[in-house]
Parts: sequence; C-alpha cells; structure tokens
Amino acid sequence: MTRRAVVTGGGTGIGKAVARRLAGAGDEVVVVGRRLPILEAAAKEINTEIGAERVSAAVADLTVPNQVEALAARFAGDGLDVLVNNAGGNPAHAPDDLTGLADAYLETFRLNVITAVLATEALLPHIRRPGGRIISVSSIAGLRGPGAYGAAKAALHGWSLGLAQQLAPQGVTVNVVAPGFVPDTEFWSERLTSELAADRIAQIPAGRAGTPEEIAAGIAYLASPDAGWTTGQILQINGGTLLGRG
Repeated sequence: MTRRAVVTGGGTGIGKAVARRLAGAGDEVVVVGRRLPILEAAAKEINTEIGAERVSAAVADLTVPNQVEALAARFAGDGLDVLVNNAGGNPAHAPDDLTGLADAYLETFRLNVITAVLATEALLPHIRRPGGRIISVSSIAGLRGPGAYGAAKAALHGWSLGLAQQLAPQGVTVNVVAPGFVPDTEFWSERLTSELAADRIAQIPAGRAGTPEEIAAGIAYLASPDAGWTTGQILQINGGTLLGRG
C-alpha cells in the first residue's frame, strides 16, 4: 500500500530533503508552506528526479487556524501515514526593550511550536492507527539554548514527549530530530558568515557540517514501518557536538 506523508516547510533545506527521501521510497508526499512557487519548484524537481509524480504542493500558513483546517480537509477519508513538522524559524532581529523582547519570544514560539501543534492537532484524526508516524524537527538549541529559539525548541520537545505517551496505545509514534549545524538551509541563508561557519565547525568532533540529506535519513527511519517501537525519543544528529544523554 502506498503511504501518504505531509512535510511542512517542505520547499527548501531539510524539508525538501525529507520529501525527496520519502518520495524516492515510494510515498506520496504533500509539501506544505507559505510560498507556492517554491513548493511547486521543489515538487517538480523531485518528481523529475524520481521519474514519478509523487510530490504535490499545498499552501498554508500554519500559524493561522483556518488555513490549517483547510489543509487537513484534503485528507478526509484518505488517511495519512506520516507527518513531519519541519516548519520553523528564528526571527533575525535583536530587541532593544522589553516590548521587543516579548514580541521576539512570541513570534519565535509561534513559528516553531504553534505551527507544529496546529498541524498535528488538525491532521491527527486522519493519521492511521496503528502505524502513524509524527516527527518534529527541532534543533541542538533545544537541548543547550540559547534565547528565544532554544526555548521554543525545548517547548517542542516537551509537547512531543507528552503526545508520544498519549498516542502510543494507539500504535502511533511521536519523535523529535534535533540537528546540529546544517548550513545548507534557509535558517542560515541571511546570517551565516565564514567566521561563524568556522566557529561552528570547530565545535564538531566529526570536523564538518551536516547536510540536509543526513538529517532526512534519520527522519526517514523514524517515519518507517521498522520504527514502530521507537517513540518519545529526541534523536540528535550533530556530528558529536552534543553527546547523548541518558
């Protein structure tokens, strides 16, 4: 049976790599985001690469409840096997007063937590039981900070672990992938300098940055039928930058 998957933030970077990996394995994938041209370009590129029309695009701002509801309506009666919550962001501005600080934290929480919560809650009635897979993309920042982005990703962890306990009896797994330094993403497109890249790589025992494809490989395992006994976990993929914790 062909599985169906949704990848939010699926037009670029890690999301696009996940869509490519799942579609290449035979899944039907819907990439979701706010920018239709980027989503359509990603879908066309992947479909051309695999020689099949398995990736399609859907536009939704996942911070807006009625847009998320409209997205979920697409799956009524058809079912969904895999949800990858990859949408997120880190507003690149430094607040200079308490009002700005509050706004920065609220916006970062909206982009990284509300997007995942709304998408998951809306799509949850359509996720197959047993066998459904929910994977959220976090960051090494959620395990060691700093600031609003680290706090938002840490909140994503706590929410995911609670959801894992709730859904485990129904045969649905919930996990998190926390990547380290992966520069080939939009997250870094406007803020990465050669000095910053060198500093980040110097902290990695493996001696190099990661790639979207390496993160996608970990997500693909958690999304697979073989991962049915893996739930409530935070998978770090970071070249040894932050070691596992018991």
